Amino acid sequence: MSLRDPNLPSDDISPAFEKPHHRLRSPEDNLTLWQWMSVSWMSPLIAIGYTRQLHDEDVWSLSYEFQHRILHQRFRELGGSVVRRLLSANAIDLAILSFLGAVEALSNFAGPVLLQQLLRAMEDVFAPRSKAITFAALSLLVRLIACQSSVFSLWFSRRCYERSRGEMITMLYEKTLTRKLIGESALSHKVDTSVNGQTSDAPATRFGLKVVKRVANALGKRIWRQSSGEKVEQSASIGKIYNLMRNDVYEVAQRYGWQDFWQDQVMQARQKELSFMVFTGFWRALISFANYLASGLFPVAAFYAYTALAGQPLRIDIAFPALQLFGMLENSLRDVPNLITTLLNANIAVGRIEDFMKEANKDDAMVRSVPGAKPQVTLRNASFAWPGIPNEVLQNISLEFPVGLTVICGKVAAGKTALLQALLGELEGRGGHVTLPNDVVGYCAQTPWLQSMSIRENILFTYPYEEGRYRKVLEACALTQDLAAFKHGDLTNIGENGIGLSGGQRDRVALARAIYSPAKMLFLDDPLSALDHQTADFIVRKCFMGPLVDGRTVILVTHRTALCQHVAKQVVEVSNGTARVLDREQLPSSESSDSVASDTAEEVKEEDSQEDTEAEKFIEDEKRAHGGVKAAIYWEYVRAGKLRWWAVLIFLLALHRLVGLGETWFLKKWGEAYDKPAVQLVSLGLFDDLPSPEVNIRPWLLGFFLLAVVKGTLFLAANCIMIVIIYHAGRQMFGDVMDRVSHATFRFYDVTPVGRLMNRMTSDIGTVDGNISQQFEEVAFLAISWLSSIVVIASVTPIFLIFSFVLTASFVFIFLRFLPTSQSLRRLEMVSLSPLMSNFGALLDGLTTVRAFRAQSSFQHRNITVTDAFQKMDHFYWSLQAWLMYRFDALSACSTFLLTLLALYTVVLSTHALCRRYGQLQMDFVSVERVVELLHLEQEPPGTIDPPAWWPSYSGDIVFENVIIRYAPHLDPSLTGISFRIPAGSMTALLGRTGSGKSTLALSLLSIMKPESGQILIDNIDISRVSTQALRNRVTFLAQDPVLFPSSMRQNLDPLDEHSDSECDTVLQRVGGSYDWTLETNIEDGGKNLSQGQRQLVGLARAILRRSAIVILDEATASIDTETATRIQRILREELWQSTVITIAHRLEAVEGADFFIRLDEGRVVSHGPAKAE
Repeated sequence: MSLRDPNLPSDDISPAFEKPHHRLRSPEDNLTLWQWMSVSWMSPLIAIGYTRQLHDEDVWSLSYEFQHRILHQRFRELGGSVVRRLLSANAIDLAILSFLGAVEALSNFAGPVLLQQLLRAMEDVFAPRSKAITFAALSLLVRLIACQSSVFSLWFSRRCYERSRGEMITMLYEKTLTRKLIGESALSHKVDTSVNGQTSDAPATRFGLKVVKRVANALGKRIWRQSSGEKVEQSASIGKIYNLMRNDVYEVAQRYGWQDFWQDQVMQARQKELSFMVFTGFWRALISFANYLASGLFPVAAFYAYTALAGQPLRIDIAFPALQLFGMLENSLRDVPNLITTLLNANIAVGRIEDFMKEANKDDAMVRSVPGAKPQVTLRNASFAWPGIPNEVLQNISLEFPVGLTVICGKVAAGKTALLQALLGELEGRGGHVTLPNDVVGYCAQTPWLQSMSIRENILFTYPYEEGRYRKVLEACALTQDLAAFKHGDLTNIGENGIGLSGGQRDRVALARAIYSPAKMLFLDDPLSALDHQTADFIVRKCFMGPLVDGRTVILVTHRTALCQHVAKQVVEVSNGTARVLDREQLPSSESSDSVASDTAEEVKEEDSQEDTEAEKFIEDEKRAHGGVKAAIYWEYVRAGKLRWWAVLIFLLALHRLVGLGETWFLKKWGEAYDKPAVQLVSLGLFDDLPSPEVNIRPWLLGFFLLAVVKGTLFLAANCIMIVIIYHAGRQMFGDVMDRVSHATFRFYDVTPVGRLMNRMTSDIGTVDGNISQQFEEVAFLAISWLSSIVVIASVTPIFLIFSFVLTASFVFIFLRFLPTSQSLRRLEMVSLSPLMSNFGALLDGLTTVRAFRAQSSFQHRNITVTDAFQKMDHFYWSLQAWLMYRFDALSACSTFLLTLLALYTVVLSTHALCRRYGQLQMDFVSVERVVELLHLEQEPPGTIDPPAWWPSYSGDIVFENVIIRYAPHLDPSLTGISFRIPAGSMTALLGRTGSGKSTLALSLLSIMKPESGQILIDNIDISRVSTQALRNRVTFLAQDPVLFPSSMRQNLDPLDEHSDSECDTVLQRVGGSYDWTLETNIEDGGKNLSQGQRQLVGLARAILRRSAIVILDEATASIDTETATRIQRILREELWQSTVITIAHRLEAVEGADFFIRLDEGRVVSHGPAKAE
């Protein structure tokens, strides 16, 4: 029996019952009917999982019916709305599910009718025994039909769900690749006063959050809230978690020591989320109580009508089948509110997705191309605006870009990057037209965008490897010497967004990617800013003047015009949204190579060949626990929920079960009382005085009513206690995890992808907040039910205990075969979700680059690959659930048939339900297990010395004494034998080639990396022993890419509110007075509504406001024009005249007037002393 389209190939299908392998497709593509019905084809996977932990290569690939490449191709051919397309794509599954649902319902409802006939046949002493056996056999048959129908329903429902989810993911990803980028300012219709507006590689990071949230919603892992065109709503703490995990941890912890303050903000948001969760939880508990009480009173009303009104006796053969039927109706009715809620949520989510799909795509209407013509870029009276913002960012631009080098210059926020974005088609055209060949553009963003893969793979991007060309590109981009320093050369994995490289190395790898591409047009956005003078000059000579750019149109944005103006065909100045071509006499003089920022250029002859060894992974594989979920994990959750509340819950559940048994016993005695109408009952204990029901039915009805009310009240109380437990557990575990994560070593952030952290901080925490508590409660109740059933049976007929234990052993045996494989698949599923989330994040960060290189199809293919990897774990996990369901249901049906006369029906149900619920609890506790793993992260040493309030003083020197530093024990030292003294109050220039260790040395002053040997003294105190919080609060570090928070300018300058408004405003006006900024100016997430230069100015204002005794500037003016940089240096000297200022820079104006210099090369000090000696 083939479950695939017969027109699709039949090769590479794994034969049933043979060892599975990831290169083979699932046996589902070629099964017999019995293999499919019994899910026996899962046996080989179960056998492996039972003996050892499963790995990705042990799991089959998806069958054709589930592969996203095929699904996406079919889905995109469908027309209409998203809902219409989903219904069309999955109509067959929905029809089959409707039919199977009807079959299962009829089978289930036949149960009470057959039970009634069976009880009557057993009570009738004159009826032949064959009659009872017949009804028992019919009961077995309908239960087996229901069992098989359930298995089929699960398979088709999962196919419908998985395919719908996959179709949505690939649809959203494809839309993201083509959608017009709209920032938060546009969404809120707030126009920033800056000219340049958004200028990073991902101009709409807020849009990125929106898409990730929508995809997360489609995945069903977390409900994200946002409204199209309005301010983004989010689960209170998720946005802050995202920022903290993604960027802010470096800013608030590494550089300023603000993690405690930031963590408090996260926890405040988390408290609001929990408070809302408790509020809605109590409302849900009240609704559930109303439903439960109504369902409990329904039998009371029915029995009242049957006995008091109709005058019929309520015998056992009526009462118990009726209760079974009422229970089925109760379960169905109880699902109605949840179903309505689900449909409402689905309607809202689909509405948002519909709005998203209707949003405009990238506009190419202004682009004209001439087939076969030479590459030419022309603008004629063209005006542009950022998408969704009414103000024009560029006006009446008329330019031609000939083949060769064009240099674009201008002041900060003049519109230079906006011009490149306009040429890429990312801006909205408001007039005129643009002529561009419709071809690949080699684009290098101002903030380099790199992927978590090797240097070679980043440079090749989507193009084949041509060794000769590749080697020439490495040499032209001055990467040869850097690669020689890496153990694995260009095979070195550089981590997420190139975290393993220096700033200059990241710029050159991004430049090499553009140069290596076959693009006839190269748009390069300031790739020289972070490079030392000699390296930048080398690149200009070897790259921009070399054969690699012959016949190509190169548009270079840079502030270092003096380096390359002599080789440029033209120099364009952008000012206030307009552009003009400068005459040669208007150009500045050449930059001196004798400046203090110069370095000795060393060219290393490249080796003829590079060994293709397997490089060490910079990003570590995500860890997976082995075996069952340990008892310690359960204990962590139980302890977080407070033991006293768990004790109260167990007591209430036990009391609820006791009342339930009393209700059944009461009903039994009620039915038996009709046999003795003239005498009072003597075996009811508290109810000895009840009259015969034929004499007076009302006391019996009242007793049954009171028992139903007590059960409902206990149900409400247990739910309320469970909400309290959820609140305590959620707050405690989240708080502990945030504390550990925010104080983790920075090596942890270097080797841990953001998607992995986000997966655990959203999906897994969401499980802790959600289903897991209900599963825990149900397992506890079912365990109590099972024990109580055993106790009742043992008290009535002890011999039956033998049968119950045999039955229990059978269930446990099947369950233990199922559990290890199920846990392995669940863990693999959670691990495979991280790359899917990271893939969306990587796309959103580098969307402009992806579009420029015309790499959309390659990234869609990658998305399909990672979605397949996630989906296959989920698919086989649920196939395993079907395997268990079939065996449990069949065993339950057969056991009931065999043991009906032994009255063990309750034990069968309790054992069946307990095993299944415990299995689901184990699966959900995988999320708790992953959260608990974060509680054991290696922590950064907090320091043992609490320095005096005056430390460090303005008169304290900085001393390095034979310092050796390495990033990780298995890596080579980054700094070796470093010894020097920086005089207090001096302006010190830290010089050296890119990758020489300058940033490492600067970060060591914040005690981010502890010296392996030697010591670093600030004002005569060894900083390795100083409280890291105090150290980072008192030393100011400003990097090339300052991280800004989504808040006001005031909050960005002084998050801790340590300075007055007047102080903040004074500094702001001194640094950025020309941009009309105020303390109320809105800053988007990451400062995306500011240019890179403006972001650096805000960071400088923050540093000046702090006026620390030690200030470290790491290329803090690299993206600022020469005139502004000179003005900023004057302000720094005036404002920080007492401070020790350490500057890492490669431009003369950034270190002009330095008192002291230190020169590094390959992690060693080659010279140092007064600057005049240099």
